[in-house]
Amino acid sequence: MPLKQYTSFRIGGLAKYLFVAHTSDDIANAVRAAKEFKLPFLLLSGGSNILVSDNGFSGLVIQIKNSKFKIKNLFVWAEAGAHMTQLVRETGERGLAGLEWAGGLPGTLGGAVRGNAGAFGGEIKDSVVRVEALDQRGRRRMFSKKQCSFSYRSSVFKEKGYIVLSATLRLKPGDKKNIEAVAREHIRYRKERHPLEYPNAGSIFKNCDLTKVSKKVREQFKDVIKMDPFPVIPTAAIIARANLLGLRSGGAQVSKKHPNYIVNRGNARARDVLSLIAKVKRSVKNKFGIDLEEEITIL
Repeated sequence: MPLKQYTSFRIGGLAKYLFVAHTSDDIANAVRAAKEFKLPFLLLSGGSNILVSDNGFSGLVIQIKNSKFKIKNLFVWAEAGAHMTQLVRETGERGLAGLEWAGGLPGTLGGAVRGNAGAFGGEIKDSVVRVEALDQRGRRRMFSKKQCSFSYRSSVFKEKGYIVLSATLRLKPGDKKNIEAVAREHIRYRKERHPLEYPNAGSIFKNCDLTKVSKKVREQFKDVIKMDPFPVIPTAAIIARANLLGLRSGGAQVSKKHPNYIVNRGNARARDVLSLIAKVKRSVKNKFGIDLEEEITIL
């Protein structure tokens, strides 16, 4: 099964085995079976924020399709495969504030929790109450918000390879019209500023923590510093000022529209993307002394 069919980058070789998991029990059983047969396994949901090797995957790919959710009072319980787009819409219609920052965000709740997704000053950790996940031994465990160890675009689930099954979020009462207007504005912004016309994996690099750069660099980028949710230099601005817009390798290109995106202009391979990532990191390091850190997962 070509994995490029299951990734937003439309890149990836063949998977030896593929299993579609429609419930949390399906996920747990598939993981247990993979461990029993000593098969490497990979979890795929929306397929964004990942670059899959041209060589594919020689083990079991588990496609997460558990997408049930419930909204009661101020609480949202949702399975890992629930799409963020739907959660933003459904909570907005009920006048519940807290997810409008995610208007237009691709992917699923499980991926958002794993990578502590964020945009426009908000992060998923702001709403998380608890998360159910499989640990490395395949045990189902409940994690409090504190135990999730959320950090910038990361969590205990990403750091330790735990598998998110579901999460409970707490939102706040708000004005329905205002909530929906904010979400629509973010959707509009993404359509205008992001290269959605080409297959991509979202932002390639994390934004640059202002505390990790020299005073000279801070001065150079003082006009673009923003909160995300702490002071950062947008990596898109760094790449642009390194004169890397439009840089190509095979079918992959640094987007001219949003330089922190690498887009698939047609039949791009993983090696093309990896080549561009290396060139961008090297150029930025040489020009500004900044070490860029990947946000996407590279398989």
